[in-house]
Amino acid sequence: MTFPKTFYRWRPHPWHGLEVGSKSPDVVNAYIEMTPFDAVKYEVDKATGYLRVDRPQLTSSMSPTLYGFVPRTYCGARVQALSPTSIQGDGDPLDICVITERPINRGEVILRARVIGGVQMVDGGEADDKIIAVLHEDRFWGEVNDVEEIPVALVDRLHHYFETYKSTPSGEADVKIIGRYGAERAKQVILAAQEDYEEEYGG
Repeated sequence: MTFPKTFYRWRPHPWHGLEVGSKSPDVVNAYIEMTPFDAVKYEVDKATGYLRVDRPQLTSSMSPTLYGFVPRTYCGARVQALSPTSIQGDGDPLDICVITERPINRGEVILRARVIGGVQMVDGGEADDKIIAVLHEDRFWGEVNDVEEIPVALVDRLHHYFETYKSTPSGEADVKIIGRYGAERAKQVILAAQEDYEEEYGG
């Protein structure tokens, strides 16, 4: 039997086995770990590629967008260089928040996301940027090309979520939102993360 070229006999690892996308850094593939409906923090297991429970959300705050990562990216030295208040990259794939008008209520999906900006975050001294994108071909957001064009309230919710998602009732987490940036800077971060991945894991 002859299989299609893209056929996988085994499930591909979502970080290493999927492609970043042929139109990167303008449009990238995103593997979604969490939705706005999740009261539990899910995270891909680096060893197996399956989605695992990281922790229940520690506060009542939940992610206001789809949340996941860009395959074949790595936050290493090049990403850290674009985040001068950090001491190193966090060693994870590059996180991405995807805005969509139509609700997507399940994780472990792959989608194409059009990059419009990002949030520069430092977590425990490590660069932990969050790329902001809109669902590719979502007509509701079709005219948006930069993060400055989306409602401020939505960006504020993202800031609040990431500032509090590791907080506990008894204390604050060492998470700092340094600021946000537009589409061009976000694309630089994505390319840096791709180069960091190539250096860390090879082609």
